[in-house]
Amino acid sequence: MEAYLRLGIFIGVYLLAALLEAYFPKRPPTQSRRTRWRINFSLVGIDILVQRLTVGAAAYLTAVYAQTHGWGLLHVLDLPFWLTALIAFLALDFAIYLQHVMSHALPVFWRLHSVHHADLDIDASSGLRFHPLEILISLLYKSLIVAALGVDPWVVIAFEVILNGSAVFTHANIRYPDKLDSWLRLLLCTPNMHRVHHSTSRDEMDTNFGFFLSIWDRLCGTHHRAPPRAGHEKVALGLPYAREQSKLGLIALLMMPFRVTRQTASLGLSPDVVSNEVKN
Repeated sequence: MEAYLRLGIFIGVYLLAALLEAYFPKRPPTQSRRTRWRINFSLVGIDILVQRLTVGAAAYLTAVYAQTHGWGLLHVLDLPFWLTALIAFLALDFAIYLQHVMSHALPVFWRLHSVHHADLDIDASSGLRFHPLEILISLLYKSLIVAALGVDPWVVIAFEVILNGSAVFTHANIRYPDKLDSWLRLLLCTPNMHRVHHSTSRDEMDTNFGFFLSIWDRLCGTHHRAPPRAGHEKVALGLPYAREQSKLGLIALLMMPFRVTRQTASLGLSPDVVSNEVKN
């Protein structure tokens, strides 16, 4: 039931985002959409298969077990359900923000997360593009948070639905008024806000880590308010050391975490040096 509910809502959100992209695109594609979509959805298929064969429902099952056995901080506190649900949701969203920061800060995690950033254009399908090992690590990480807090199973479902929908929305290539963006980003992460995060420039890439709520970026000093220096329509997206779509096929992406050197994985080298290193 939980899986079908999430799937149904997710498909609806994705189709809406794809429809808006078709009629109100923010920027023209620089790469073949057919090629990108084939790769991105192939990764989605592999991710789903890996989850089904391993710990796909780990967070939800952990929540059920914690509720049955009275595990977690929220079961100790005598608070009304609405307040525990709010605390749990905020804690989970902040935990995902921290995970995202760590995936950029720690080379071992960046090796996996770089697969997501290797997309040379971003649209709704980019929000689904993750290495299967990163998906598994994220599932286990969320399960630990759920167990520690004792999050209600329905809160877990609601959070996962919103998280998946937000991943699609923030990556969507949608044109909308700047005034609307300025209002939305007071609380929520927006496509314009997240596009900066996918810039090839290190100082822009290491900002705007939020997935749903934008407050964590503001509170932690990682919020980048201005548009990309090159503008939303012309900013180069992706990785500075992986600029050829022909070399970013499905197998190459699956192997990317194991081929990138520690220096390259940390983004510690200039784009020119890194490009030469990868070629060699």
